[in-house]
Amino acid sequence: MKKIILITSLFIGFNALAQEGLKKNEIKLNAASTVAGMPEFYYERILNDESSAGVSLAFSYDDSINQKFYISPYYRYFFGKKPAAGFFVEGFAMYSTSENKYEYWNYNSSLGYTQYATNSDKYSNFALGFGVGAKWMTRSGFIFEISSGIGRNLGNKEKNEFYDTEIVGKGGITVGYRF
Repeated sequence: MKKIILITSLFIGFNALAQEGLKKNEIKLNAASTVAGMPEFYYERILNDESSAGVSLAFSYDDSINQKFYISPYYRYFFGKKPAAGFFVEGFAMYSTSENKYEYWNYNSSLGYTQYATNSDKYSNFALGFGVGAKWMTRSGFIFEISSGIGRNLGNKEKNEFYDTEIVGKGGITVGYRF
């Protein structure tokens, strides 16, 4: 009985050590978009040596940026020698909200004067797209990534024809850590 407990304990211990070597989670920050006024945060889960799935979340703290928020799930397929690193292609979806502020002079004919006014339009969109990039990783788990993507908005075209674009871009220079 003692031998079975000892063998089981050793097996569990070795299995736990082996699991420590399999780093499958990543957290990242898009440094380029953060400097531009819209920080983007990523969580990515390594599915196997050649693929991963993740989600990015961005929000604007700069009033001059029309896009206020987006969330973008993605799937990546890697072509590198290291697990989930090297050149990759990705497919993504993106839900975004935007606000367009505009100012104008309004002439009130019944009162006979002109007044300055401001207004804003708020709307949301859903896009699908694809991208390419490259990911490098150190032995200690630090990540550097460059990526670029393009997608097409699928909704609200008639409602926001003047302000909205049919094409969305995604990408950046990203740093992070795999654990």
